[in-house]
Amino acid sequence: MQAMPCVACPCTGFPCIHDPEYSPVYTMTSPLPVDRPLWKRLLLRRLKILLGLALVVGVFGGGTYLLAPQWLMAAHTWYQAEKAGLSTHHVQVGHTDWTYYEGGEGPTIVLLHGYAADRNVWLQTAPMLTRHFRLIIPDLPGWGESTRQKDANYDISHQAVRLAGFVRALGLGPFVLVGHSMGGAIAGTYASEHPAKVRALVLMDSFGLSFVENRLAREALAGRNPLAYHDRAGFDRMLHEVFDKPPQIPSRFIDVMIARHNANAAFLQKVFRELMQPDQYTILDKRLAKLTMPVLGLWCRDDKVIDLSALNTLRDGLTHSSSINASVLNDCGHVPEMEKPRETAQVIAGFAIAH
Repeated sequence: MQAMPCVACPCTGFPCIHDPEYSPVYTMTSPLPVDRPLWKRLLLRRLKILLGLALVVGVFGGGTYLLAPQWLMAAHTWYQAEKAGLSTHHVQVGHTDWTYYEGGEGPTIVLLHGYAADRNVWLQTAPMLTRHFRLIIPDLPGWGESTRQKDANYDISHQAVRLAGFVRALGLGPFVLVGHSMGGAIAGTYASEHPAKVRALVLMDSFGLSFVENRLAREALAGRNPLAYHDRAGFDRMLHEVFDKPPQIPSRFIDVMIARHNANAAFLQKVFRELMQPDQYTILDKRLAKLTMPVLGLWCRDDKVIDLSALNTLRDGLTHSSSINASVLNDCGHVPEMEKPRETAQVIAGFAIAH
C-alpha cells in the first residue's frame, strides 16, 4: 500500500518531521520562547529614545555652549519672555524703530531700563506683574534692538522727547511709569512735561538727583566711566560695583557679554559723556516741583552707584506731588529688578494698585 504523503499537522501547524528541508529548532519537549510583556517593551523603547535624545541634546548643547553661546543666551531670553507672557513688537516713530515687549492685562505700566542695559533686565520681575497689569517694556532708542543713529544725542532730555513720541504712537492713556537709573531720569523728565499722561511715577535708584558723592560718582565726575570694562577682570569688578551679591554667570556667557560691550564701547563712552553734562547729571532736581502725580522712590540700601541719599533730594523736592512714598530694599545693589525681582514687583504692584 502506498504511504500517505506527509503533511503539516492541522492542529499544531508544525511541518512534517520527514520533510528533508525541515530543521527543527524546538521540539515538543523544548519550552516555547516567552515574549516580554507589552508594557516592558514600550518602556524599554521609550528609555532608548530618551537616552538617545539626551545624548543628542548633550552633544548639541555642549557644542553650542563652546562654539555659539550667544544662541543659548538668546534661547534663555526667549524662554523667560514666554514665561512672563511677553511678546516682542515694533513701532516706527520718526527715524527710530522701537523694539518693545508687551504682555499682560489690566492697567498699563511702562518700564524703562538703565544705562548699558536693555528691556531684558525686567524679565525676572515681569512674571509677577503681568498677572495684574499690561506691561510695555521698550528698548530705549540707541539700546538693545531699537534704532541707534550715529550722530544723535542720547542724553536724558532727548530721550524724554523720544519717549513722548513712543507713547503717542501706541496711543497710551494715563499709565504708571517706572524708570530705573538712567531710565528713572528719563521717566521723571517725561512726567514733568506730560503730567496728565502719568498716573503714577516710580523712580528706582534713579539717575538725575543730587546725592552725597560716593567713590563711583567722583570717578564719573572726573571723566572716567566706573562701569566700563574690557576683559574678565573688569567685568568681575563691574559686577561687584553693581550687585550686592554678584550672580554666577557661565564663563562662555561672560565672553559674549565682554565682546558685545567692546563692540559698543564707543557708543557707551559717547552717552556717558552726554550724561555727565551739568544740565543732565542733576536734571531732576529742578523738575521735581512740576511732578503732581503720586511718586514712589524705590532704592536698594547698598547701592554703590546712586547713593541712598538721593531719596532725601527726591522727598524734599516733591512740593506738589499728591502722594510721596519711599521704599528701601535690603541686600541689593543698583539693580533691584534683577537682584530682588519678587520684592521689586510687589512694591511696584502695591503702589500701582493704590494709585
